[in-house]
Amino acid sequence: MTENFSQGALICGSIAYDTILVFQDRFKSHLLPDKLHVINVAFYVPEMRREYGGCAANIAYGLKLLGERGVPMGTVGDDFAPYRERMLTLGLPLEHVRPIPGTFTAQCFITTDLDNNQITSFHPGAMQQSHVNRVADARAVGIGIISPDGSEGMVAHAAQFAAAGIPFIFDPGQQLPTFDAGQLKTFISQARWVTLNDYEWGLLQQKTGLSAADVAAQVDALIITEGAKGSVIHTGGRSWVIPPVKPAQIVDPTGCGDAYRAGLIHGLMRGLDWESIGRTASLMGALKIETRGPQNYRFTRAEFDQRYHDAFA
Repeated sequence: MTENFSQGALICGSIAYDTILVFQDRFKSHLLPDKLHVINVAFYVPEMRREYGGCAANIAYGLKLLGERGVPMGTVGDDFAPYRERMLTLGLPLEHVRPIPGTFTAQCFITTDLDNNQITSFHPGAMQQSHVNRVADARAVGIGIISPDGSEGMVAHAAQFAAAGIPFIFDPGQQLPTFDAGQLKTFISQARWVTLNDYEWGLLQQKTGLSAADVAAQVDALIITEGAKGSVIHTGGRSWVIPPVKPAQIVDPTGCGDAYRAGLIHGLMRGLDWESIGRTASLMGALKIETRGPQNYRFTRAEFDQRYHDAFA
């Protein structure tokens, strides 16, 4: 790595309330293979809680723990007041969080089973107006990320990052299916880095016909996460296989991908080598999965460094 993007990170993405429901069984036991065309299933979920989430806020939270300045850029609804107070308490910037009157803040309803599989329903609400924010309005940022947001906003913000010469990560997440092959290829051509999980990577390949070598040739790195198997970073003609960090306990996978991406951005901002970046991101995912909710894990820098040493020494 020869560049350093330590000014700050602009995080374009969702800000959402997450309602987490826990199903004390396994989905596969209730989905009949010969009845998938007429699914009518009710899951009894005695455990429920509401968490603060959304990709932009989750990534900013992880960066804050790592000592970095992450600036969320997103749109919120009339019900944002409790979330606003939380962000103020945490010291997360609010200058690019824009209220959209007459809307709800994005709402995510996540049902998790005993195997940590998830079924998610998502109401975008104010997120659909994310394009009203402009990258040019942000100051003192050296790096960006396009994380899941309103699709129109994602297209606009990627073009604005590219026009401003600000390198950014393309992280389409659950919004990937909303884009066609041409749009995805444009995102890749504009981005400096691309990151997806293994399911999203398979879908992108199916839509675009691009191989890992094809994508890696256009960007500085293609990062593919593989859950409990770790991740792979394709860069500079080689592939770095990053092992997973074994968590002390597996509690809740919600937000692990965002924690991983906070680790990626931190490593890029500090100018680390790719192996160190991948390991940092992997550890962030493990620390998150040990705690319920996407923004409740905590650590000091000394604790993080010790866990990193224990995992990779």
